[in-house]
Amino acid sequence: MMPKKFIKYNPELFAKGKRGLIYVFKKDNKKIAIKIKNPKSEAKDRIQNEAKFLKILNKYKIGPKIMTSGKDYFCYEFIEGKLLRDYLKENKNPEKVLKQIMQQCKILDKLKINKKEMHKPIKNIIIKKDKVILLDFERCYYAKKPHNVNQFKEFLRRFNEHKKFSQ
Repeated sequence: MMPKKFIKYNPELFAKGKRGLIYVFKKDNKKIAIKIKNPKSEAKDRIQNEAKFLKILNKYKIGPKIMTSGKDYFCYEFIEGKLLRDYLKENKNPEKVLKQIMQQCKILDKLKINKKEMHKPIKNIIIKKDKVILLDFERCYYAKKPHNVNQFKEFLRRFNEHKKFSQ
């Protein structure tokens, strides 16, 4: 449910996921996103989990900049950009962006944080002016041996194979 203090900004539904709903509104001429729990989801504490990890990862310039959070919501700076899926279709030389993603995966692994999404990141990464922003940290958890780098390498392997066959 939308927290009452944000209703006055007339937030509009932007995206709907299994566990969360994202609304967008303007405040002080800035576009802000608010993620709330999807009422149909039975997953517990996913929104709080994502907010917790974003607060940690923002210190390393990973993820959208979180602004505030509460029990079943958090607000962050809205990011205009292209999904990785679209960026890869439109750019013949995506190496710079792919290296940035790998760098962020290495930081996640070093922090012992497993994102659980890096094997299929095409909808969980936004590219804004050649800058990478990872999204969707709701399933993050601490792990002795995180797999972000390995998962992303697997994605790159599949991506490169697909690229070879489609030429």
